[in-house]
Amino acid sequence: MTNPETHTQKPIRSFVRRQGRITLGQNTALETLWPVFGLDPGLPFNPREAFGRDAPLVLEIGFGNGDSLAQMALAAPERDFLGIEVHRPGVGHLLLKAQALGLHNVRVYCADAVEIVRERIAENSLDGAQVFFPDPWHKKRHHKRRLINADFAALLAARLKPEGVLHCATDWEPYAEQMLAVLEGCPDLLNQAGPGNFSDRPAHRPLTKFETRGQRLGHRVQDLLFEKI
Repeated sequence: MTNPETHTQKPIRSFVRRQGRITLGQNTALETLWPVFGLDPGLPFNPREAFGRDAPLVLEIGFGNGDSLAQMALAAPERDFLGIEVHRPGVGHLLLKAQALGLHNVRVYCADAVEIVRERIAENSLDGAQVFFPDPWHKKRHHKRRLINADFAALLAARLKPEGVLHCATDWEPYAEQMLAVLEGCPDLLNQAGPGNFSDRPAHRPLTKFETRGQRLGHRVQDLLFEKI
């Protein structure tokens, strides 16, 4: 019989580490550019120390290859962008992009977003949080792995400043409906589009290759924008 005092249940992850193919350039970027853009998940996070200034802070969780995050950072130099992604090829791609564009307002974690948000991001510190096209975990038995759940919504809401905005997007209709129910069930968040409604895609969210591919397949993209009250 397992001793309940020594047994610890493994946390349910919203991701699987699929390393995938990493290019020579991405690997080199991880080695040479990490000191410029990368953050240590084992150390406290201080925005002023990380970016060298005080500025509105936006968090993006699961930025993929980082193209859209880089575009937003380029378009809004007055804002700082903190990205979290577990897949090293995507992180390497973003580092190369940030260097090529001369971005000074991007910093990156390569770690579990739930742990970083819970342990490193201070309450009432974010002006915005973004979760674009998270893994929908299509099979019913895997729904427990979905990132947007009641606990994580409450965690993100606590990290947002008053009037800060949580912006989610998905092209998987059942997940969109679940996100809508979860976020509307969070007492600290208000649907900017009104109860039961999805939002139009705001101009500041770039179209991604993933999104364009989904649209070709007939997937309808839904945006959800919720403000902290």
